[in-house]
Amino acid sequence: MLKERELSYLNGFIALVFILGITGAGVYLITLGDVLPMVIGIIACCAAFVLLTGLTIVQPNQANVVTFFGRYIGVIRKSGFYLAIPFSTRRRVSLRVRNFNSAKLKVNDVSGNPIEIAAVVVFSVVDSAKALFEVDEYETFVEIQSETALRHVASKYPYDQPDTTGFSLRANTEEIALELTDELQKRLTIAGVKVIESRLTHLAYSTEIASAMLQRQQAEAIIAAREKIVDGAVTMVQMAIARLQSDNVVELDDERKAAMINNLLVAVVSDRSAQPVINASTLY
Repeated sequence: MLKERELSYLNGFIALVFILGITGAGVYLITLGDVLPMVIGIIACCAAFVLLTGLTIVQPNQANVVTFFGRYIGVIRKSGFYLAIPFSTRRRVSLRVRNFNSAKLKVNDVSGNPIEIAAVVVFSVVDSAKALFEVDEYETFVEIQSETALRHVASKYPYDQPDTTGFSLRANTEEIALELTDELQKRLTIAGVKVIESRLTHLAYSTEIASAMLQRQQAEAIIAAREKIVDGAVTMVQMAIARLQSDNVVELDDERKAAMINNLLVAVVSDRSAQPVINASTLY
């Protein structure tokens, strides 16, 4: 497996001055007309042309990977103007931080429910030799592996966990993002890519079950609200009976307590306004 290594190089401006110098000297020798100076001048001009092919410019946050007749020689990372090996091939690789936004993928979660999920991956190349020579088109490799890792992580957890125990895609976004980052890093190390961060950008039930899941969530919310109302109603009834007995307002037997509890619970728990019935008299 190839690994990135720094290439030895010379300052390009000094090399350019040297090339211009030997070119000028070669032209001068050629113009003398004698055979020997002319031969030396031609050799000097050819040498200047050979050296000229080794000049290269490296932009900031960019690496030039140098190969010589199919053999990997090294990389130039430092930005500037340099003289590398003449007749070598130099391929540019961006070292800048980049984003990849995945498409919305339809995946089945661990419960078998179809969901739509998407993520953004922030990455950069840290080993230009691996990026160029270990994989074919490393950018495409990053895209495919990112979607594969996203599918794998999404299929391990449920979309939501009603009882709030265990992990879920909706409730544990930070943990899911960390696991996705680790999964991606394992897959992309071979391409010399470092995953800086990954985040979910879209998470929803698929359209065919979205309405049913919405009804389930509404039912769960109603049940939770009813539980709180019942707890409050029981507390209110207990307080009312205790207050009546402590103030000696009225003596209630078990039957009347049961009737009072029933009336108060109906009035408090009902989702509609209670309609009072006034008993004006009694036969007994």
